[in-house]
This record gives sequence, C-alpha cells and structure tokens, in this order.
Amino acid sequence: MADRRRSASRRLNGMADVAIVGHMQNITFHEVDASRWDDLERLFESRGGPKSCWCMVWRAGAKTAKGPDRKAAMRRKVCEGVPIGLLGYSNDEPVAWCSIAPRTTYRDLGGPTSIGEPPEEVWSLVCFFIRRELRGKGLTKRIVEAAVQHAAKRGAKVVEAYPVEQGSPSYRFMGYLHVMRRELRK
Repeated sequence: MADRRRSASRRLNGMADVAIVGHMQNITFHEVDASRWDDLERLFESRGGPKSCWCMVWRAGAKTAKGPDRKAAMRRKVCEGVPIGLLGYSNDEPVAWCSIAPRTTYRDLGGPTSIGEPPEEVWSLVCFFIRRELRGKGLTKRIVEAAVQHAAKRGAKVVEAYPVEQGSPSYRFMGYLHVMRRELRK
C-alpha cells in the first residue's frame, strides 16, 4: 500500500512539474507602478511572501519603519512613480518579484561608493521573491535578465547585486550566492 501511494505521489508531482514548465514558458515581467499595486500586494501577502518587510529594509528613509508602516511607505513610493522593481506573471497571476531600482533610492548597501559612473546610472538588485512551487525552475535567471534589461532601458550603465551565502544569517530574500552563480552561468 505504501509503495502504491509513493508511485501515485510521483505521478502527481510529475504532472504538476509539466504544468509548472508550461507556466514557465508564459512568464512575463512588468515594472511595478500604481496600476500594478494590487498585484504586488497580493504576491507579498501570499504564503511565504515578504509581508513583514515589504522590501523596504534597504530603501532610503525606511530604517525604522515596521510592518504596516513599510507597506504604506512602499505604496507611497509606487504612487510617486519611484522605480521599485518588477513583477513576474504567469497567466496574469503575480508569481515573482525582483527589487531593481536606482542605487540612489536605497540606503547605504555597503558596496563600492564610487565605480566611475554617475550615481543615477547605477542600479541595485537587492531582493527576490518567487512563489515556492516555481523555485528551482530557472525563474531566478529569467527575472535577473529582465531586471538588467529594464534597468538598461531606464538608463543604467551598471547593475549591482548583493547575494548572500546560504548559511548566512543575512536576509534570505537578497538571493543566494550559489543560485546567482549557477543561474547566471547558464
């Protein structure tokens, strides 16, 4: 009986993987603006989403904001037209997030302060969230590529990122070094 359950489970997981691969082919990316606020809110408040930080931890002027204050601060930025990032969609459903914006919109991130480019031409990629069922399917690479293209279209000459080691006590939404290395080499 246990063997039968295990093989049925494998079959179901296989079908789910086929459905996910189909969804992965239909992923589109869009800049977050006021018209997409409800989608950002739905993704962030979903299971495992960054609903406590609202991706405001690294934003300029947000050091002391907490929970609901961070959400309100992020909404203000969006309504003011400040670039904050991209949403990834599968069949019109938000499934992924990437914080990509001019470095000047963040607080000190600890990177080099002068890299030879005007500050407004340096964009920072500091945070990711991908729904659990889509992780490990190559979406990190796709959203990083979309973020770099987006930043370039908006005038970026340099895009920097701050991934951490998997065992690091640092913030896990920044992306893991091994994932970035693996995904960006493919």
